[in-house]
Amino acid sequence: MGTTTPPRTLAEALRARGDESLAGLLRARPDLLNPVPNDITQLATRAGTRASVVRALEHLDRFALQTAEALAVAPDPAPYDTLRSLLTGDGLDDGEQRDDAGAAITAALPGALATLREQALVWGEDDRLRLVRTARELLAPSPQHPSPTGLGPTVAEATAGMSPGRLQEILTATGLPATHDPVSAVAALSDLFTDRARMAELLDTAPAEALSVLDRLVWGPPYGEVTPNPTPPVKWLRDRGLLLPVSTRTVVLPREAALHLRAGRAHRVPEPVPPAVAAAAERDPQAVDRAAAGQAFTALSTVEELLKLWNGGGPAILRAGGLSVRELKRAANALDVSEPIAAFWIELAYGAGLLATDGETDERYAPTPASDEWLDLSAEDRWTHLATAWLAATRTPGLVGGQDAKGRALSALGPELDRSAAPDVRRRVLALFAELPPGTAPDAETLLRRLRWERPLRGGGTPPATGSTEGTDLRSRLALWTLNEAELLGITGRGALSSQARALLDEGPDAAAARLAPLIPEPLDHVLLQADLTAVAPGPLERPLAETLSVLADVESKGGATVYRFTPGSVRRALDAGQAAADLHAFLAAHSRTPVPQPLSYLIDDVARRHGHLRIGSASAYVRCDDEAVLNEILADRRSTGLRLRRLAPTVLASQSDPGSLLEALRDMGCAPAAESAEGDVLITRAGARRTPPRTPPAPVPEGPPVPDATLLGAAVRAIRAGDTAATVVRKETSEDASSTTPAGSLPRTTPAETLATVQAAAMTGSAVWIGYVNADGAASQRVIAPVRVEGGFVTAYDHTADEVRTYPLHRITGVAELAEDGKG
Repeated sequence: MGTTTPPRTLAEALRARGDESLAGLLRARPDLLNPVPNDITQLATRAGTRASVVRALEHLDRFALQTAEALAVAPDPAPYDTLRSLLTGDGLDDGEQRDDAGAAITAALPGALATLREQALVWGEDDRLRLVRTARELLAPSPQHPSPTGLGPTVAEATAGMSPGRLQEILTATGLPATHDPVSAVAALSDLFTDRARMAELLDTAPAEALSVLDRLVWGPPYGEVTPNPTPPVKWLRDRGLLLPVSTRTVVLPREAALHLRAGRAHRVPEPVPPAVAAAAERDPQAVDRAAAGQAFTALSTVEELLKLWNGGGPAILRAGGLSVRELKRAANALDVSEPIAAFWIELAYGAGLLATDGETDERYAPTPASDEWLDLSAEDRWTHLATAWLAATRTPGLVGGQDAKGRALSALGPELDRSAAPDVRRRVLALFAELPPGTAPDAETLLRRLRWERPLRGGGTPPATGSTEGTDLRSRLALWTLNEAELLGITGRGALSSQARALLDEGPDAAAARLAPLIPEPLDHVLLQADLTAVAPGPLERPLAETLSVLADVESKGGATVYRFTPGSVRRALDAGQAAADLHAFLAAHSRTPVPQPLSYLIDDVARRHGHLRIGSASAYVRCDDEAVLNEILADRRSTGLRLRRLAPTVLASQSDPGSLLEALRDMGCAPAAESAEGDVLITRAGARRTPPRTPPAPVPEGPPVPDATLLGAAVRAIRAGDTAATVVRKETSEDASSTTPAGSLPRTTPAETLATVQAAAMTGSAVWIGYVNADGAASQRVIAPVRVEGGFVTAYDHTADEVRTYPLHRITGVAELAEDGKG
């Protein structure tokens, strides 16, 4: 085909790419697809916008970013050898260690450059590498935003605007021949600073204090402040151009001089190879799986307890959204965990769709209908549901208790806890776990170092002038929270990744559930009753047994075995739920492996005998009792003063309190009242009837546009190619073109008769034509079409621009032109 012309613009470089390469660009930078560009030129323009370039830079690893930073301080364009020299150094200070680093850089540089080319941050052949202009502006040095390399401006940039007389003084002080041409003077000074031999001779004459000043500036920042009467070392450097003025009080070390002092290196420590994740401990893989399974079971029990806690209606929602600090403390006390861990469990249940707002006027949190379905699943399926929801969630419980950008407190279940980077960080941390041998616990510090290498602008710095509002350590904090949350959830055990978690990441929930099932203890159908009014559950209980026992007794302690304590209040709670004393005796006898202790039987009978002796209804509220002495005792008790009771009849008291408050107050006084309906029937209180309407789990907040699938990428590439064909097609010159000065890129103009004749001829010959078209909204466009049929004032044609068959009204076609022979392909 002949020699290939080097691209002159980014658009030409993209146009020369194959379809796979364009698809790779759109996959790596999906923001370029929103919306699909009309042609290659528009794609190149969009790829050079500031927001898109910043997003692309944030996804580079450290060495690819260092390569881009080196190009930003290199000449534009820069040969490949110049770029490599900026990363490896000029070789004059090499030792054995530097030789090894140089070899690693040389080996890694082609891959880093390929990444930058694929993402359209660098274009051009190896002898003329160009960094896109926006990236150069972001990474190049300036007084407001120093370069990440720590280098300052070039001599030419720093001396712009300097008087010829001052330039002559610098040339004289350095022993260079005088010249009246400022350009020649700047070039001579630049040549001096880039000549290692002459530069070494100049620095040999420098005072020791002047060399100390250069040492402080050489690795950045290159700017320093001076007084109107500088010290002799600073004056010596300024007189010889080694410090050039930026303002009346600021000087800068020019780039060429700094590179000499750095032995030609743009970075102090290039990092071509990702740091290895070190092992902190080696553990038995089976012990890891057992520990993780035990923690997974604890996680399930904790979430079940949370659902039970809020079963009858949870805490109210703050006006600004979320959970109050008092309610979080209450939940933490009930779950017997710290507040940060309670926030994690609450957020996990919310993210899994098990908790939501009920939508009532006094809006509260409550379990969802999905929570009942979740409780009916097997233990291993319940765990995979929680683990899968945690992996995908952008909710970040670790932020609870902190403050937002405006200084407002961040609350659990609040609206400001989404961080779009969280799922990516979680999966990446677990992937680094998975790269280690089974049973190996990684060292946290080396793991964080690896994450910072992979996304340095996300976890270890901010590109100049990007306007980042989040702390530079967010990615590191997310990683640390991931380590803690994974241990709580049973993803890891004793600091190492479990085999069930590996299966979840590699094969999916079903495989993970199959791995976990043998490790989860089977639920028991019995307890051990003891004479001190306690019951010991030696393991997990079957759900009906656990639910009934949780109503009849209070949990006293948890662990490998759960201890329940029977109290008058807990027995009364069971009676309030509709159980009779005989039912409770039968339940305990059926599920205890030990005889029912006599004190427990006496407790049940005693509470049942007094239960319902007092009746409370709504007057506002009243107390009814057949025994006048009991009512007299209540009236005489000082604790009843706040209830504002008065006697309506010998066996009836009235109160201005509501029935619920009256019930609780009399129970606190040691009575055993029962609520009754307007008909006088005892009201049975059944635990947990409040559910929200059906709710979907909170949708994760995506981190930028989603990565397109192969089908969308293929369609987008075809559309861009077709649009580019329409925009760059070569058409035959018409008589109108020859006789007028039609501007380039304008729509073709022909008469209606010429338009009809041309498209009819194209339909007969099967050739393509170039048309101008104005749609119903008045938007004008250029298209390449292959007419198939012309009738009734319409032309039906295959539109190469849209890659589909369309029908166009002839009266909306502004003109038509045939394609040149060399423009058809």
